[in-house]
Parts: sequence; C-alpha cells; structure tokens
Amino acid sequence: MGSKIIADALQFSKMLRTLQEECEDSSIYEEDIQILRVNGEKQLHYIYSGDKPVFICERTAPQVDPEDEKMDETHSDDETNHEAKIELGPQPLTIMKARQLLSWYTMSQNTNVSPAVSSAPLLPPALSPAPLLPLWVRCDMADPAGTTWLGAETVCTGNKVSGVKLYSVTCTGSTVDKGTFITVDELKQEHKKRHHPSLMVARGTAQYNLFGSTVVENTTIESQSSVTVDFRWSHVESILETPPLSSMATLNIKVSSGDMRSPMYPMYRELEFLQILADGLRTGETEWMEPLETRSAVQLTREYLDELQNSVKTLQDQSTKETVKGKTETGTSEMSIFNSLMERGDLDFIEQLWVRMRNSVTSYQDIGDCLKLVIKALQYGDIKPWIHRDSGSSLSRLILQSYHHQMDYVSLTGLTPVHMLLEMGLDKMRKDYINYLIGQELTTLNHLSYYLSTEEDLQEQVIRVRKLHHLLEILGTCSTFLGLPYDRLFLLTQLCLQYYKTCPYDEDHEFKLQIKPALISHFYQREQAVSWGVEVSSGNGPREVKTSWQLSEKPLVEHIVFETDFHNEMTVNGDGEEAAYFTTMVCCSLVNFAA
Repeated sequence: MGSKIIADALQFSKMLRTLQEECEDSSIYEEDIQILRVNGEKQLHYIYSGDKPVFICERTAPQVDPEDEKMDETHSDDETNHEAKIELGPQPLTIMKARQLLSWYTMSQNTNVSPAVSSAPLLPPALSPAPLLPLWVRCDMADPAGTTWLGAETVCTGNKVSGVKLYSVTCTGSTVDKGTFITVDELKQEHKKRHHPSLMVARGTAQYNLFGSTVVENTTIESQSSVTVDFRWSHVESILETPPLSSMATLNIKVSSGDMRSPMYPMYRELEFLQILADGLRTGETEWMEPLETRSAVQLTREYLDELQNSVKTLQDQSTKETVKGKTETGTSEMSIFNSLMERGDLDFIEQLWVRMRNSVTSYQDIGDCLKLVIKALQYGDIKPWIHRDSGSSLSRLILQSYHHQMDYVSLTGLTPVHMLLEMGLDKMRKDYINYLIGQELTTLNHLSYYLSTEEDLQEQVIRVRKLHHLLEILGTCSTFLGLPYDRLFLLTQLCLQYYKTCPYDEDHEFKLQIKPALISHFYQREQAVSWGVEVSSGNGPREVKTSWQLSEKPLVEHIVFETDFHNEMTVNGDGEEAAYFTTMVCCSLVNFAA
C-alpha cells in the first residue's frame, strides 16, 4: 500500500515538474483531471496574492455531444442556456480527491519520505531542482465546512524545502444578515487555535466603487468604465468598519471611450470619424456616420469660401476671436469647466474646414467635391487663408504654395481625397490635445514627441492619437467626476504617457494611482463597500501564516453556483439597499518537515 502511494506521488510530481520546467500551460492527468499553470492572482480572486504562477487542478469539462449542441441552439429559454454555459466552466473535484492530490504534492517535496519521491535529495544543493510551484485544487463544497479550494505551497530555508503551507477556503452564499458575520475577536481566536502565536496583527482591506455602472429608477445604466479604490490599513477593530484616513489608498482606473457621460464624448465622436477615414484607406470600405448638419458638405464648404472672400477682416483676426463649433450630442453643467478648457480659439482655415466636413460628409464624392472647391479657390487667388505655422498636411502645403502662385497639381481621384482629409483631422486633433495638456501644465512637448510624430504612416498616427484621446478620457473622468487635484492628475498623465509608449492601445488596462483617502472621503464614507476583508497574521517571512475573512458582493469562486434571493442594486453616490455579501474564509496551516 505504501509503495503504491509513493509511486502515485512520484507520477503526479513528475507531471507538475514537466509543466513547470517546460513552461506548458496545461496537461491532463488520469484522464479526468486537468492541471493548469496560471497567474494565481487572476484565478484566485482575493484568496492568493503571491507573485508567481500556480498550478490549478480541476475536473476536465464534460464532452458536449454535437447533437446536444444543436438542441441547445434551438432552445429559447435563457435559463436553460445559462445552465449549459455553467456546466462547461471550471469543474471542481471531490474533497477526497483534492486531499489526495495535496498529499502527493507534500510527499514529493519532503526529502524525508523517500528518495524515490522527493526532489533529488542526494544531489548537492546547487544541482537540486527548484521547489514546485504552489498547487491549488478546486473543490465541490460537498463537505460540512463548504470547502471550495484546497492549496499547498512550499516553505524554504535557504535552498532547501523545509515545509509546506496548507490552505483551505470555505464559502457561504450571500446574506444581508450581519448578525451571522464572524467578529474580529472570533477570527483572532480561530488563528490562535491553529498557530498559538505570541503576537498577532489584524489588517483590513476594502474596495469601493467611485465611478461605473449605476442604477436609476430600477434601471441599470451599464458602463465599461470604472474607478474603484482599494484601501489597506492596520488595527482593525470591527467588521465592515470604514477605512480610516490613515489608510493606504490606490485608485484603479479603467476608462472606455464613448461613455456619453464623459466630457470627452464630443471629441470621441470626432475621433470616430477620423477612424472611419483610416479604416476606409486600409480596407476600401466605409460606414459613414449620421451627419450632424442638415446642409450638405459641399454647401457648407461653398458658404465658408464665400464668407472668406466677402469678409473685410482677415482670417487670422476671425480665428482668434471665434471658434467654429459643430453640433454636439451631449453637454451638462458639471462638464462645462472641462469643456471650456478643451475649447480652442485659434482654429485655422484647415481646422475650420475639417469641422464643417466631419459634421456633414457622407461619401467619398463629398470629400472630393469639397476639396475641389477649395483648391479651385486657391488657384484663382479667391482666398488667402491663414494656417498654423506647423501644419503638415497636404492641403497646408498647397496653401503655402498658393501664396507664391505656384501650386502643384493634385489629382483628386481614388482615395487621395480621403488621405488629405485624414491628414487634416490628425493635425487638428493633435493640436486639441496639446492645447489641454500643455495649457494645464500636465506635460511638455518633449514628453509628447512620440505621440505627435508624423514620420510614421497614417494608420500608426491614428493609433497614437487614439492613445492621446484615451489619456484625456481618463483625465476627464478623474477631474470632472472625482475632482482630483493637480498633483494627482500630473502623476496620472505621466503614468499613462509612459505606458502607451511601449504598450498597444488597451481600454481594459487598469491604471493604478496612489491617493490620500481624504481627497475622496466624501465618496466612499457614505457608500457600502464592494468587498471588505480582515486578515490576522503572525510569524515572519516565508513562515508567516494568515487567517482571513472576506465579504464580497460577488462570489470569489467561479466553479460553484450559489443560490441566493438577494440582488444588490447600489448606486455610486446615491442611496442603495442594504448590501448582500458572500463570505469567504481562508485558513492556513504550517507543516514543518523533520530536519
């Protein structure tokens, strides 16, 4: 019997070792067990905070019969389809199987059990293989304690594995009854029973929503943007206590473009048109936006040229005193300050032409006809428009040449007009962003050089302008809705600019910003936490052990479906019902190997 256990432990540890050393993502063990090598923090939400990959063991997903799939497709019952999706998600193992896998893992790391199982104990330390990565096993919660995870992690002294930490995670369904919650003293007693420490520390964590989806009159207004704040503090006294002002606070900022509540929404629509032109150049196909103007693009262009010809004032005088504004789809009083800072009073001829055309163009023919009118007026000397000295578009070069009555011939056929209009829009939008960032002293032209470069092709230039726009979406949200001070906005600007110099455009990326709790206390102190936890710890370094208890609006495990009658309908900065919380408890035991 003992030899069979040792042989099984050896086979299992070899499988883990292969995954670890060959950096493979997954493997199948005993036909019905899948082993994954993943990022621990992403899979073990709030349960594991290690900075290295982990192994996760789970039951292989059931094979779906193609005939069953066809039957599912004919179902119209949303509930049936939802259950089918759940069945194909991560699947737990029985508690007995999970314990068996953890015992094999522990045996394989203990050099005192058997040379056949342990990690080459006869080799000198320098040649010994590295300890195995932590192992976590999904459990079916069928035991009386309601166990959802079991885990194991090696503890090392020098280069030698001297023990393991064993973890158990138990969960309960959501409830609004705070009388069922454990107290801080009870959690400390639970920790004492396991570890008998001479000194314990209780630390708190909490997360609050500051900006995101809201519920108005029982209707959820969905938003892909979110700003949450994470708090950490010491000396927790009671469950669900509000984080003190001495806490460490970190904003998690994820902003998606296109939110109609954003002060940047009008510019987002302008950027959308810019992207349509870029896509048209790349693919040859274009889906035009609904025009904001009732008059045609050609009519607006002709009226603009006539206005310039008949005006006594020079265009430069006009452009410094008035700003051409297209019709916009949004605007609220709370955004007025930010919008006023975005507005420019120095739009040149090309920029004012762009505003008119982007609000009215509905075809390639429109673009070509408008540019023909402009070029004809330049050739005949009907207009001598003023443009910015640093304008770099094809049309700006023609305008400069018209000053000397020597204009190059331009064939407005094919995609050439689209190319010219895209250049005009890129020039204008870059100046818009510079106007705000430099005007608010959030950065310098030197730090913007990557984003303002015109040496790349137009497609890459559009991507970089999109990155700048995303930065301003983030700044607009944080200044308009959160009222962050200048020093935080300055630091956030540097973080975003640095990130996007090396990373692709990504609206799902979360930017993290340290902040003083006092700056946002009026938000979170009247809100209920999205998650709240307390952690009791003792020991130091790798021998530190913890017992934690977590409250969360959503369950922290994805392989268990909890039954609940409660549904949180809470709003940011508004009244909400009493929050219903799921509870998760994580206990840790330290097992020392004999010397």
